[in-house]
Amino acid sequence: MTDAKAMIAGCATIALTSEEIAMFAEHKPWGLILFARNIGTADEIRALTAHFRELVGRENAPVFIDQEGGRVQRIKAPITQNYPSGAALGEIYKKDKNEGMRVARMMSKLHAADLLPLGINADCLPVLDVPVEGSHDVIGNRAYGHTPQAVADMGLAAAEGLLEGGVLPVIKHIPGHGRALVDSHKDLPIVDTSAATLRAHDFEPFKQLKDMPMAMTAHVIYTALDAKAPATTSKYVIETIIRGEIGFNGLLMTDDLSMHALSGDFCDRAQASFAAGCDVVLHCNGAMHEMLPVCEVTPTLSGRSLDRANAATNLLKAPQSAAQETAALREEFNALVSAFA
Repeated sequence: MTDAKAMIAGCATIALTSEEIAMFAEHKPWGLILFARNIGTADEIRALTAHFRELVGRENAPVFIDQEGGRVQRIKAPITQNYPSGAALGEIYKKDKNEGMRVARMMSKLHAADLLPLGINADCLPVLDVPVEGSHDVIGNRAYGHTPQAVADMGLAAAEGLLEGGVLPVIKHIPGHGRALVDSHKDLPIVDTSAATLRAHDFEPFKQLKDMPMAMTAHVIYTALDAKAPATTSKYVIETIIRGEIGFNGLLMTDDLSMHALSGDFCDRAQASFAAGCDVVLHCNGAMHEMLPVCEVTPTLSGRSLDRANAATNLLKAPQSAAQETAALREEFNALVSAFA
């Protein structure tokens, strides 16, 4: 058993406030997620992640970040280099499939080499969404391509690179955000595509990466599956589609509960997510008046959810690469990206 609550929380700035210290010490969320507002110097990031782990009492507590490359990269130069987008890597795949997959794996290993020394051991990557013509740009060039196989190939290489580097990947946004016509941060996307098309196209990358340790849900309604609830709060989508058809049995976390795609107060959002079958809820924006109600209704991790959480953190291992190997990898990666530019 564990006393960790089944949630991943954010925080407001580069160091924990007295309110946050009290909340983390009392509720002991399973994980922490960092955003650009939390990024100070490298030493400040290390101090923040260490303080969180000290408060929750778990040395391997996961600390997450969205470090994709392109426009979604929370830590930038000079702490890390600025990396290309998924679409830029996908252009290499179009020209040479093997080189594309190799560059995706290399970039993930570099992400891991950047993140681990800062105390960050989970990256919300790879994006497995397959955008379609006319869809909203919220995914856009974050995607590796526009065909399910290209996205699956590149996503698998990226996920394996993170694992090799000692960082946990999170596949997202299951079962697929590529058809959304609106940004789920601001509104609720409703997708009217047939179930047969969704199965053949949108679900395919997730099927091919079903053995990954963690996945993040899509705040999207698929009318052919559940006309009333987005995937995050749909028992049918989670049990029948994600767990059943796709076959994903890892830890399932929500996308951010504070996004406007979801309705109801924060207690309602969290409770609906758990009732539908999510293992862990994610709350990102660091707003205490939203986080505290989520804490109050979030259960302690137990049962199959705890097993999935432990299976994920058990994959964490010290990377084998020495500093000179990382430097050589970085040089090779940058040369390869330049060669295909």
